Amino acid sequence: MAWMWAAAAAVSVIVLVYLLQELLSSTKKKRLPPGPRGLPILGHFHLLGKNPHHDLYHLARKHGPIMGLRLGFVPAIVVSSPAGAELVLKTHDLVFASRPPHQAAKYMSYEQRNLVFQPYGSYWRNMRKLCTLELLSNLKINEFRAMRKAELGLLVSSLKQAAELRETVDLSARVSGLSGDMNSLMIFGRKFADRDFDEKGFKAVIMETLALAAKFNLADYFPGIGVLDLQGLNRKMKSLSKIFDRFLEKIIDDHVQNKQEKKQTEDLVDTMMAIMESGDAEFEFDRRNVKAVLLVS
Repeated sequence: MAWMWAAAAAVSVIVLVYLLQELLSSTKKKRLPPGPRGLPILGHFHLLGKNPHHDLYHLARKHGPIMGLRLGFVPAIVVSSPAGAELVLKTHDLVFASRPPHQAAKYMSYEQRNLVFQPYGSYWRNMRKLCTLELLSNLKINEFRAMRKAELGLLVSSLKQAAELRETVDLSARVSGLSGDMNSLMIFGRKFADRDFDEKGFKAVIMETLALAAKFNLADYFPGIGVLDLQGLNRKMKSLSKIFDRFLEKIIDDHVQNKQEKKQTEDLVDTMMAIMESGDAEFEFDRRNVKAVLLVS
């Protein structure tokens, strides 16, 4: 019976939000390109099946290369021609440069504080400037050239040894491991074993996170029911977020404790902590911002 009451409450909230939206927006409707007729509340979800890209292709053939849809309460524009793509990605790129609210980014990416999910604005521009000049500049990347050369040498040596012993080698796994080790050294200053991250293992947690972020979340399209967590996704995302946060907090704490230690090359955590402590970022930049950047590095 509990799920029936929850479903009834969700429907009531959706209807209430819909009526309020219609009442408040009756004098100021957004002008969307022409498209198919939608349903109240659902919008055009009923027109999309198991293969949405096929359905959108057929709808675009009927309604044109620039088509307006509504997914729940979220307006959407579907562009399916080279000329339309140029308008969106080049001519009017600033209009479409922002990111919509996203439940997965909210719970697992520190309220969308990184470049990937942050809405376009002054914070995004300042963060991009910081990443471009301080973290991803040619000068900074070249500082790690010796380390990358040494790691590549270790891989080649291990492959030579395996060849002499006539052992079978999973080259894809070795190359993936090489990339992971290089990134770990550049970002965190040291390598980590799989179990250093969490008892589940780094790869397992990452795969679970990606799968969860890609799932259809009702709250992304019907924001009013997000607090009900009808699908249980928010609870799972909060749990994964705690795993990432514990790991990143430990890394930051280790860097704070060892900051007097002289290093040949500062890793990205050292660089961001120095910026945070100096106050020279010219915008709000605290541990949450550092962790948000590290999460997508």
